[in-house]
Amino acid sequence: MKQSVMIKGNAYGITVLLDPSLPFQQLKEDVAAKFRESAGFFKNAKMAVSFEGRQLTDAEQMELVGAISDSSSIHILCVVDTDREKEELFRQKVSRMESPDYNPGQFYKGTLRGGQVLEAEGSIIILGDVNPGGKVIAKGNIIVLGALKGAAYAGMSGNEHAFVAALEMDAMQIRIGDVIARSDDTKSPSRSSTPKIAFVENGNIYVETICKEVINDIKII
Repeated sequence: MKQSVMIKGNAYGITVLLDPSLPFQQLKEDVAAKFRESAGFFKNAKMAVSFEGRQLTDAEQMELVGAISDSSSIHILCVVDTDREKEELFRQKVSRMESPDYNPGQFYKGTLRGGQVLEAEGSIIILGDVNPGGKVIAKGNIIVLGALKGAAYAGMSGNEHAFVAALEMDAMQIRIGDVIARSDDTKSPSRSSTPKIAFVENGNIYVETICKEVINDIKII
């Protein structure tokens, strides 16, 4: 019987081979089951992961990362593509991550409710919503794969090149570095469920729809 999920090691971490024909939710369950079976082997390993076998959206990749994290004690440093031309960049990135001075980002899965505060020493990706009254504080970037309706403070080390992104941007307050904006004074033409990104330009916080042009102009920290 053909396995829907296979794991193989490489020089920098693991590659997860995925069945291209299964519905995604079934595949996600199979990924979780596979890593539960292998949890004792990996223990508290820190590694990068890549996915092969099918095209995945960024949101699907993050769901699979969440499934792996929930089903094992693996600490995923990053997700990389498998383009051989990028192998050297991958090697350099992993080498930097293994440095004692490197402070990796982290994942948080769940809903941040009113009164809850989530803090991160680097960047953070939240797999869920930030409800009104919830607060996220990070020295790096903040990415919410859900609705951001609370407060988000990015670049708290004073870095105004940090950004805040969300699938649904309706934040009560955004702070990037030392620049602060409330929901009524961010430079956004309209509010919708379109993914948006907030960034600092000319001393103001702007909120724009995420597109290739905007991403290219953002300095990733």
